[in-house]
Amino acid sequence: MEREIITTGDGSKTIHIKEWNEQYHSKHGAVQEAYHVFVKHGLSLFHNRNLSILEVGFGTGLNAFITFLEARKTGLKVSYTGVELYPVTEIELKALNYDIELKAEEFTDIFLKMHSSEWEKEVKISDEFILCKEQKDFKAIDVKNEYDLIYFDAFGARVQPDLWTEAVFFKMYQATVKDGVLVTYAAKGSVRRAMQAVGFTVERLPGPPGKREMLRATK
Repeated sequence: MEREIITTGDGSKTIHIKEWNEQYHSKHGAVQEAYHVFVKHGLSLFHNRNLSILEVGFGTGLNAFITFLEARKTGLKVSYTGVELYPVTEIELKALNYDIELKAEEFTDIFLKMHSSEWEKEVKISDEFILCKEQKDFKAIDVKNEYDLIYFDAFGARVQPDLWTEAVFFKMYQATVKDGVLVTYAAKGSVRRAMQAVGFTVERLPGPPGKREMLRATK
């Protein structure tokens, strides 16, 4: 499918898929959305510990990069698994401006290292951040009691409804440790009910700019 780089409401870039009229991040602000959904309502719950994170939809690497920056500030040691079937291209990567928008140009090499690192292998990105990228379909995730936190950042149910089903969320439930958390920008009633059906306790929370609500699920 044809993809193009667009500028979102906060000045940060994202990738737009023309056929679906769908973006990798919110058109209202890619960086704002990432911080609101995944940091404020996910990562910030964890303090001074080793943390295992699964990202469903590694995509542009924005969530991973922000998590690295937050880990440096908070003292977290992060083991980060990013699952992505269709990696971004080198041309797309060069057009993204997250290091500039985050005022983190000193870590541009870290962002590039995340994308250039070998797939299916644990790579030490920094002293506080270990990355393992897995190139596969999200429905192929099959681990148990491994992750403290899941960033569920798949494309929306409007264009990929098969990724927002009870079957997929059962895999997420199995992958999460007791008291583990899953956060997502989504807020549809069908998504909330699918999460609840597999055992998650689900909260509706205020959404990022452009969205009224989002969901957080706890095992």
